[in-house]
Amino acid sequence: MNDTAQIVERALALWGLEGSAWSLVAARENRVYRVDHPGGRHALRLHRPGYRSDAELRSELQWVEAVSQGGLSVPLPVPSISGDFLVTVDGCQIDLVHWLDGRQMGATGVPLALDNRTGLFRSIGQEMARLHRASDAWSPAADFTRPAWDRAGLLGAAPLWGRFWENASLSPADRDLLCQFRSRADQALKELQPDLDFGLIHADLVRENLLIDGDRIQLIDFDDGGFGYRLFDLATTLGKTLSEPDFDDLKAALVEGYRAVRPLDTTHLDLFMALRATTYVGWIISRLNEEGAEERSARFIRDATDRVQTWMAQDHAPGSRRTA
Repeated sequence: MNDTAQIVERALALWGLEGSAWSLVAARENRVYRVDHPGGRHALRLHRPGYRSDAELRSELQWVEAVSQGGLSVPLPVPSISGDFLVTVDGCQIDLVHWLDGRQMGATGVPLALDNRTGLFRSIGQEMARLHRASDAWSPAADFTRPAWDRAGLLGAAPLWGRFWENASLSPADRDLLCQFRSRADQALKELQPDLDFGLIHADLVRENLLIDGDRIQLIDFDDGGFGYRLFDLATTLGKTLSEPDFDDLKAALVEGYRAVRPLDTTHLDLFMALRATTYVGWIISRLNEEGAEERSARFIRDATDRVQTWMAQDHAPGSRRTA
């Protein structure tokens, strides 16, 4: 038995699940294992070392439990035998959550194969708005701590996902463009932020984290969730949909669904599409030695420069009232 298998077995014992069948189902950032036992099915999550503090992970679990009480379908945390929701085994942070039986909406880079596409995106918009509404209705404890996708977290000296303008794959022209964007976007956010809808957001509502279960949309993987602009959630979902032939219809349906639940000014959605695209250029920097990373970096850079140019070509003064 290898070291990881031993950690999984030891962790399962802390939940009284010795002898359960388990298998690896995801190894993106965290390692996620499906656990089958007579009492049901769960997901055991081994968190990426050094990415989140214990306080941040406990806060995430508290938040997920709160939005579940607000009516959302999310993976509820399960306490261990000791009553703790988070345990550490050989330095590895681990938690257990209820398994959700929905299927992933799709995979990044693969064309969506869906029926009633606009209807689905309308439902996603509604669920996104319900998440924001439930989060606003909740009062976190004083020690609640999560990352901030705010102006500093996106454009400051140490962005959450890395200094995108320093990606070694950037050409001189692309680096200059992203530096210009950083300066102009920072000024725009400085002027806009008093009027922008800000609060707890998922921050990673890509198609792998949206599960479809009949007519329900389920949200998983709150690992990057924190405080941020609500437009950032819309931009994340839309950014992975740009290559779809009916993108404009999907975008309109997402916004329509969202607004059916709570109001949101989408005037500056193009700015957040550009901001979201640049985060991936920063995210890949620490992974450039991985297999296929150069190709991914090149794709991220193409996407970012396209979105940045789209925004910078517009009249993006804070007083502009374009409607997305």
